[in-house]
Order: sequence, then structure tokens, then C-alpha cells
Amino acid sequence: MTHEKCSPLIIRIGLLFTIALTLAVPASAEWKEKVLYSFQGGANDGSVPAGGVVFDSQGNLYGATTDGGPASCAPIGGACGTVFQLSPPAQKGGAWTETLIYQFQGKGSNDGESPSGGLIIDSQGNLYGVTAYGGTGDCVLLGVPAGCGAVYELSPPKQKGGSWTETILYSFPTAKQGYVPNGDLVFDSAGNLYGATIFGGGKGTTCDPFYQYCGAVFKLSPPKTKGGKWTEKVLHAFAGIATGKQFGDGANPNGGLVLDSNRNVYGTTYMGGGDANTACGPSGCGTVFELKPPTQKGGAWTEAVLHRFQAADGGGPAAGVVFDAKGRLYCTTVGGGGGNFPSGTVVQLVPQSRGKWTERVLHSFQDNGDGGEPRSSVIFDSTGNLYGTATAGGNGSGGTVFRLRPTGNTWALSTLYNFTGAPDGSDPASKLIFDGTGNLYGTTQYSGSRPACGNYGCGTVFEVSP
Repeated sequence: MTHEKCSPLIIRIGLLFTIALTLAVPASAEWKEKVLYSFQGGANDGSVPAGGVVFDSQGNLYGATTDGGPASCAPIGGACGTVFQLSPPAQKGGAWTETLIYQFQGKGSNDGESPSGGLIIDSQGNLYGVTAYGGTGDCVLLGVPAGCGAVYELSPPKQKGGSWTETILYSFPTAKQGYVPNGDLVFDSAGNLYGATIFGGGKGTTCDPFYQYCGAVFKLSPPKTKGGKWTEKVLHAFAGIATGKQFGDGANPNGGLVLDSNRNVYGTTYMGGGDANTACGPSGCGTVFELKPPTQKGGAWTEAVLHRFQAADGGGPAAGVVFDAKGRLYCTTVGGGGGNFPSGTVVQLVPQSRGKWTERVLHSFQDNGDGGEPRSSVIFDSTGNLYGTATAGGNGSGGTVFRLRPTGNTWALSTLYNFTGAPDGSDPASKLIFDGTGNLYGTTQYSGSRPACGNYGCGTVFEVSP
């Protein structure tokens, strides 16, 4: 597994491109894995899961795939992507059943295309996500109208066996409002949605030759009257690092934002910030940021860069952040770290006085037996252990599921499962979730039982159990 194959920005360009569930789990490091579903790709199934999965109240799993479905979305990648449901078996030991509940139609139908994040679910069972392209926006890629991306909602059928209803809540109209939305959305207590776009926003000129601007964090507010339109506000447009400068703003923000009780928004940028050692090149190693709401209605949000990565402590955070009960932040980085083969880190940020934060590297991956290149955020159990996935490395060389356990002043890593490639999955890049009995669920981007999706297979949904 090479870094180049799975780099988030390479994948996104190639598409031309926390709520932690509080569960106690047994201490054993010997966990068992089961592939619940192997995607088949083509016109009738999805491929390359775009994020993790979520449960509904009946125990069904839902997720999205970047590829598969109708082949009407050229030149971005041909297929438009799907949303799927996995229903648990009626009898113990049986097979899970997959149903495509929606297939995107692409910009030609004023629909989204190429889902680029996982789903979230509300109390009514409605699903929400983003597509990187499509919609009604005017963004042009390689001379072809591709759309700027969209935010969508899928509502369950009113009668059993009926069809799900898709609604485009918002199409980014121009790159200035945001371009290539990515990652998971998050609700606040008032029903507003928050997310991020990799590009767009109206600021920064150094982030990519094909896409405009350096990315944005946005807020979508629901209509005040039934049937009205959702409205978008750009909370912060990232500027990146200006040409010739060593330090600057973040660039290419990830989704998976979190909010605190004061409505402050926290997240990461894959690039930007700056690096005193220039080890990450002129684009920078990425940042952790905070956005504070205005003190007066209609005012501007204020950004604070909480941490600039400098390669030795990590580089390229590719997912969002999570809080623990003491207000500390945790995230992963794809690269950097102090290992013999710098392959990413898990880091902790601790708030100090006067808005300062201190960073601590909890683990530096070696890209061998302990895995490497983590591309998803971590989750907690009730005893304070962290769980996540590493996209590469491991004894099976297809990535790992890992646990970090605090032991005194150190954190001890255990590899819970090593992915081995077909017919198993490979390249797990999704956030994990627990079920009610302590089992973990997620997706792999590649491998599985279907080898016909490019060179790497179509991906899987998996369960790992203690």
C-alpha cells in the first residue's frame, strides 16, 4: 500500500479527485473480523465507500459510495455513486442484505454526483451527506461543467417497501461559496448543518492548479417556513500559505467538524499552516483550527489556528477531530511522525490559558506491524480507550483496526485486526462506530470479493468483534 495510491487529495483530484458511543469492551486484543458485504460495482451496485456507516433504530446500516451506479457522470469518473442500506440477517449467522436506496444522477439531472463523505442520521431516520460534484453550480473542471457539489437529504419511505426520497438541500452555486464538499456533516441543537469544502470559499490562490481557492467551512440553516430553501453562510474561507511565505492559514479543510457548548467549531485542514522545517513543502503540513461565532448578530466568525503541524509531529490530517470529557481534542495525521518510516500519528491537543493549546503525539506509526497512514478520526469507549483505522501497513499489509489505551503517562497501541486484501477488505479509511454489544463497524475502500473495480477491488463493509 503506497502513500500515493490513497492520498486524500490525489483521490479527490482523481475523481476527475463525534459522537463517541460510550461502551465498555473486553481487554483482549484478539478480535475477529467479518465482511458483511463486498461491493460489486458497475451500474447495479456501489464501489469505493465514501465514509463510514451509521445505524438506524432497527439495526440497519447506511453508507455512501463514491463510485458505482449510473455511468452518466463523465468526465469526473463515469459512475455517479450510490447510497446503500445493509439489513441484518433474520437468523444468527445469516448474511446481511444490501439494498441501493439511491443512485445519484449527476449534474445533467441537476443532482449530486460522487459522494465524498459519510452519512449522518436524525431522529426521524432521515440521512444527510455531501457530494463532491454535481448540483446546479457553475464550476467547470477540465473544460466540462461538473458542478460545485451539493448537500443532500434522503427521507425513508412512508410505507414499507417504498422508495426513499432524495432532496438536494443546497447546491453550491459558484466556487466562492464552496467547491468539493467533503467529509461528514454535523448538526447543532437548532438544526443547522455544518460542513467543509476542500476548495472554494473565495480566498487563496496557491492550493491547486485545477480547483479555485483553498476551501471553506460552511453553515446551512433550515428554512423558516415549510417548503422554503436552506441558506448557506461561509463561516471561514481559508487562504493557505501565500507564495514566498513560510507560514499562513490552513488549506483544504476536512469534514467531521465538532461543536462545543459555546457553538465554537473545531476541525482540521489537510494542508496549509506552515512548517518551520519545510518538510511538507510550500503547501504546509496542515492545521487544527477553531472558529468562534460573532458576538453580535450578523458579525464575522473568527478563526484561531490551534496547532500547525511540522512533520515531526505529523502531517496531513485527513479527518476531523473529537473531544474527550475534559475538553481535549484528538486527531490523526496521514504522514509525519517520529517513526523510522514516518507514516502518520495520533495526537492530543490540550487547552491552556489564554486560548493556547499544547500538542502531544500519542503514537507514531511505523507502516509495518502497527499500520500507517490513518485517514479517519478516532472514537472513544467508556473507559477512555481510542479506536481507529490505519489505511496502510499491518501484518496483512491491507491496513489495520487499532486501539490506543492510556497507561500512566503513555498510550499503548494494540492492533485489533490486520486486513489482508481480497477476499478480505483493504485500505480502511472510515470512522468506526460501536453497536450496543461492543462490536465495531466500518468500511474499506478496496478489495473484497469483486476484483473488477480497477486494480484494487470494490470495497467492503466489515464488523470487528472482541
